[in-house]
Amino acid sequence: MANIEERVEKLLKPTIEKIGYELYDVEYAKEGKNYFLRIFIDKPEGIDLNDCEKVNDAINDILDEADYIKEQYFLEVSSPGIEKILKKDKHLEQNKGQEIQIKLFQKDQEGKKEYQGTLKDFQETTITIIIKDEER
Repeated sequence: MANIEERVEKLLKPTIEKIGYELYDVEYAKEGKNYFLRIFIDKPEGIDLNDCEKVNDAINDILDEADYIKEQYFLEVSSPGIEKILKKDKHLEQNKGQEIQIKLFQKDQEGKKEYQGTLKDFQETTITIIIKDEER
């Protein structure tokens, strides 16, 4: 499914940027019997319903013409929300110096799965945060 997400992102990014928004993320998921294509958009002032409608109108025909997704799906255009998930390098870069929460897949050597602190830096496999003036 990641292939569909990458293809859709590459297809839609120029159009979404041209009308003044950032394509924050693309998610393609099956929930129950239904498939959902979620397009997350952002801009510095935030996103409202009119923004979502404008982007939906701009991308609908493009998606139909490209025909990347053979199954019937629901298209949702929305904001990434106040508790954005930081998935990509650009998301981490934009949030350096900000308070973030990290959730691990499994407990670390200290037996913890969650950390909260200020994002200092990141590399390919490492994120550095500051918790109570201590680098972790």
